[in-house]
Amino acid sequence: MMQRRTLIKSAAAAATLGAPGLAALAQQAVTLKFHTFMAPTSNVYLNAHKAWMTKVEKDSGGRIKFEGYPAMQLGGSPGQLYDQARDGVVDIVWTLAGNTPGRFPRTEVFELPFITVDAIGASRAAWEYLQTHAADEFKDVQPLAFHTHGPGVLHSRTKPIISAADLRGMKVRGPTRQATKLLTAAGASAVGLPLPQIPDALSKGVIEGAALPWEVIPSVKVHELVTQHSEFAPGKPALYNTAFVMVMNKNRYAALPPDIKKVIDDNSGLETSAWFGKVQQDQDPIARKMATDRGNKVHVFTDAEAAEFVQLTGNIANEWVQEMNKRGHDGERLLAGAKALIAKHKPKTA
Repeated sequence: MMQRRTLIKSAAAAATLGAPGLAALAQQAVTLKFHTFMAPTSNVYLNAHKAWMTKVEKDSGGRIKFEGYPAMQLGGSPGQLYDQARDGVVDIVWTLAGNTPGRFPRTEVFELPFITVDAIGASRAAWEYLQTHAADEFKDVQPLAFHTHGPGVLHSRTKPIISAADLRGMKVRGPTRQATKLLTAAGASAVGLPLPQIPDALSKGVIEGAALPWEVIPSVKVHELVTQHSEFAPGKPALYNTAFVMVMNKNRYAALPPDIKKVIDDNSGLETSAWFGKVQQDQDPIARKMATDRGNKVHVFTDAEAAEFVQLTGNIANEWVQEMNKRGHDGERLLAGAKALIAKHKPKTA
């Protein structure tokens, strides 16, 4: 009995002595590697990615630290970013779901022609859609944000794009599988290219134009390589959009202390997605002015010209629905669900 009591007392003393060490361990900072293809001087990296990292660090009281790696500084291609997060090569990535065509088919609904209107409402809709209609597409990672950019715009080296007919035969870059389908339906020779390859392709004549939102063009100097821009009127359905995802390695997230995990959770989800969309959309008029200040011409499609695009690309949504059905999903329900969420979160002024 005496021996047992002695052992208990010794164990208690050891625990007491060890408590400061355990407490110190719990307070150690967690360092997370953030990887993306965006340029270090881009609006997205400076005003979204870095701003998000700074806020998370502050909210954690300095217990979370980030190492930011823009422009694929840790190696690989943009299409490999998702796998880098899944496999634990890095902790967090921000990328286009469409960088791996067909891999996340249900999320492509937000990339269909003329389905979104703005970035903020569409981003809220995208996050809610991810939770309710496509969560298992990202089951191998921890989703942090799912969002869109502002309305897509057409940019051309020299040829004004006044109507859909002007696209016929033009070599135009599309960012995603659905965007290249759209361009093809309008008569263009669509070329799928990641963002960093656009300047070289324009300079060498590999492409004659590109589909991009306004905000990103300064980061790749598209406004210096083209002279013509064509956009759809504000408040009208966008020609196309792109689905972006920010995801974290699942095991890394699960291993975080509860209070640290809460900081990540508090900076993820619906409103974080909307904020990412807003950061991009807010830059649209600034980038547009940079183009017009150079003397570039901007054409705003009339309702009749827009209607021509809608007619030419109208079957793309039907094709997507049929593809979903073949994959075992209810395509009609998915499309209707996305449209309902977009309408739910659409700004009252739009």
